[in-house]
Amino acid sequence: MTSELEQRLIDLETRVAFQEHALNELSDALAAARSEEARNSLLMYRALDEIKQLRSAMAATPLTGGDAAGEPPPPHY
Repeated sequence: MTSELEQRLIDLETRVAFQEHALNELSDALAAARSEEARNSLLMYRALDEIKQLRSAMAATPLTGGDAAGEPPPPHY
């Protein structure tokens, strides 16, 4: 009878150890996902800022002429 009780205790300890390991892996994965999300968010804001700057620069620079003769033909010709 004692060996059956000992076996049940061993099984429960094994389950707890497995669950602790799984929780640690999930915690690490969540931390990595949050870090990646923060990095992606920063990259997106930087890209949006660059787009705003390019728009401002394009708006400030007048288009030269309108003479299409000096331009090469489009690639489909």
